[in-house]
Amino acid sequence: MGSGGVVPSGGGGGSGWYRWRWLNNNNGTKNSTIKNGNNNNGTCVLSSTLAYFLFAFAFLGSIGCLYAKFMLTANWLKGITTMGCLEDNEGSWAIGVFYGDSPFTLKPIEDMNIWKDASAAWPVANPVVTCASPSNIGFPSNFVADPFLYVQGDAIYLFYETKNSITMQGDIGVARSTDKGATWQHLGIALDEDWHLSYPYIFDYNGNIYMMPEGSQKGELRLYRAVDFPMQWTFDKIIMKKPLVDSFIIPHEGKFWLFGSDHSGISTEKNGQLEIWYSSSPHGPWEPHKKNPIYNTDKSMGARNGGRPFVYNGNLYRVGQDCGEAYGRRTRVFKVEVLTTNEFKEVEVPLGVKESSKGRNAWNGARNHHLDVQQLSSGEWIAVFDGDRVPSGDANRRFILGSAAVIAVSVLVILVGMLVGAVKCIVPLSWCPHNMGKRSDSFLNWERSNVLSSKLRLFCSRLNRASSILRARIRPNTCIGTLILVLTILVAVLLMCNGVTYIYGGSGAHEPYSLSDHYSQFTLLTMTYDARLWNLKMYIKHYSRCSSVREVVVVWNKGVPPHSSDFDSAVPLRIRVEKQNSLNNRFKMDPSIKTRAVLELDDDIMMTCDDVERGFRVWREHPDRIVGFYPRLINGNRLKYRGEKHARNHNGYNIILTGAAFIDGPMAFGRYWSEKAAAGRALVDKYFNCEDVLMNYLYANTSLSEVVEYVKPTWAIDTSKFSGVAISRNTQAHYGVRSNCLTKFSDMYGSLTHRKSYFSRRKDGWDV
Repeated sequence: MGSGGVVPSGGGGGSGWYRWRWLNNNNGTKNSTIKNGNNNNGTCVLSSTLAYFLFAFAFLGSIGCLYAKFMLTANWLKGITTMGCLEDNEGSWAIGVFYGDSPFTLKPIEDMNIWKDASAAWPVANPVVTCASPSNIGFPSNFVADPFLYVQGDAIYLFYETKNSITMQGDIGVARSTDKGATWQHLGIALDEDWHLSYPYIFDYNGNIYMMPEGSQKGELRLYRAVDFPMQWTFDKIIMKKPLVDSFIIPHEGKFWLFGSDHSGISTEKNGQLEIWYSSSPHGPWEPHKKNPIYNTDKSMGARNGGRPFVYNGNLYRVGQDCGEAYGRRTRVFKVEVLTTNEFKEVEVPLGVKESSKGRNAWNGARNHHLDVQQLSSGEWIAVFDGDRVPSGDANRRFILGSAAVIAVSVLVILVGMLVGAVKCIVPLSWCPHNMGKRSDSFLNWERSNVLSSKLRLFCSRLNRASSILRARIRPNTCIGTLILVLTILVAVLLMCNGVTYIYGGSGAHEPYSLSDHYSQFTLLTMTYDARLWNLKMYIKHYSRCSSVREVVVVWNKGVPPHSSDFDSAVPLRIRVEKQNSLNNRFKMDPSIKTRAVLELDDDIMMTCDDVERGFRVWREHPDRIVGFYPRLINGNRLKYRGEKHARNHNGYNIILTGAAFIDGPMAFGRYWSEKAAAGRALVDKYFNCEDVLMNYLYANTSLSEVVEYVKPTWAIDTSKFSGVAISRNTQAHYGVRSNCLTKFSDMYGSLTHRKSYFSRRKDGWDV
């Protein structure tokens, strides 16, 4: 027997269709909808609503998938290693090396112009140690941080925190360098305990090497002694039974001083507290400083230690962390003016290290919180910083924002459904407490007297009535109603893309791709003139923020040149003014270029930094080739220049247009300006065209192996079509001139028709 739950009619209007009744017959129980006492086909209503939601899900889901495929690069998973380097809410910390004549003139390794042929790094660029470094030797790591150096003869050892991707706790890793930090051999895990370890402060005392890592989870500060440096350590002593973080011990004026932060106190300002103790030995006993806590202040003041203190020109300096904007936002350096058992005074001094303007595209663009700087026997200073491209908690923040966007899309889908009449009931009454099927008399009595149940029934009824009220007010059949409907759909699409970006798109950083555990840099070169200044400003602002761009060189061919200060550039910008308006200027020898790789990129081409980084990685694999994004195929007895579609139809190419291509600058420029290429250059000047085709012939003329390599961009936009200053506006005439060039260049330098490289050869799918 079934119980017929009936909702009282709300009295006219759209309330009558709320009634739901459960009817029973001899063959079983079925649902019917009674509207104003008449049977309606409830199944049809349900089917139309279900069909609408399925359509909305398919439509918005397709948009989200297409957006993710073509517009996003989820490159926080670079495929560097099959283990480790997982997204971590604490960040993606890495370690870089710096050099200087003093601790206050430090410059990153890329400015030293150190070249390493074995890893195709011309020059080597920071970071030099990343999560991939320990992961690639079998110790999966999500990030590396808190670096400390130990110099032993010609070898430099690097101790650092590595967050284990499996146990999700910190261990102490170690690496060795024999070339002053340009390359590192990763030796493994030096210290692993059952609790989290970090900040491996390492020092000498009485002929022994000691390590004092942070282990605040254990509730005590421990000292370890090396028994077989650098890989074997034994527990030596508990320094202090306090959960100190980021502590160090230094000798100063006849005593040993212990600096550390204890965040366990009730009134302690986290990351804003500092205490000092003193002793006659690193083993203690330790006496507290008279003014403890030295600091208990705002976390931006640098109270928490941020690395090893150092002595320069007889003065002691302490490194602190500024955690104001985010944990570990930046390092601050303080000159210690007074350090006695009764007094302590320090003043901040500028470190002189320039912060990157590339934001998340820089390995340390968001924060750096640790420095260890030491003087080598040569007198040169070497330093290691850690850095991160995202703030702490970024993964959680993006998930929350992405989820909020998806919820907002769901609300808008329901709203659109109400406007078009596909959704007639926001809360089906069968979900409400008054329509829960057969219930006991006691439960019915409770329900009638229960205030919460009554309010819930009233809320459901009012919520369902909103559909008809909304349709009556907006009237979707009118022009204004249609406009509101279209705008609502557009907002839903934008929110869907936004949600996909937050959830799937990673940190939003376009990271570089390492090769043999090394990163490098390239010079970006473009050629332009005064009529294209609008393009150029947008171009420089975008590409100067790509991770691996070291310098932007603008070859100014015609008109009054602008000043470099007119542009928003995150890297050094040089404008090279030419005397003659010639396309040959693009490949002119330029001894001021400090990188081997040069990206020749027209100022009217816009693509993602990730596409640029992928092209650079492929070029580093094949530095003897032209590696670019626009393939062409020259074939047949009658040479004719055709577009990319022709190459696709024949599944191959033998030319890469140098309007968007990586080349070996010194080698390519030398070939182009050789005596052998003089006739070709004259032809380029005659036609004011074909300089990129000539470069391909010159490459092919010097090698029997492949000389071109294609990388497919995710997307590319020709901005000249918006500004009306395209050089080649007449495509047919442009192709005709280039066909003439093909014939003449073939006579000069040999044919290309016997050469062909195929698409879809790479395992990574970058050339499909």
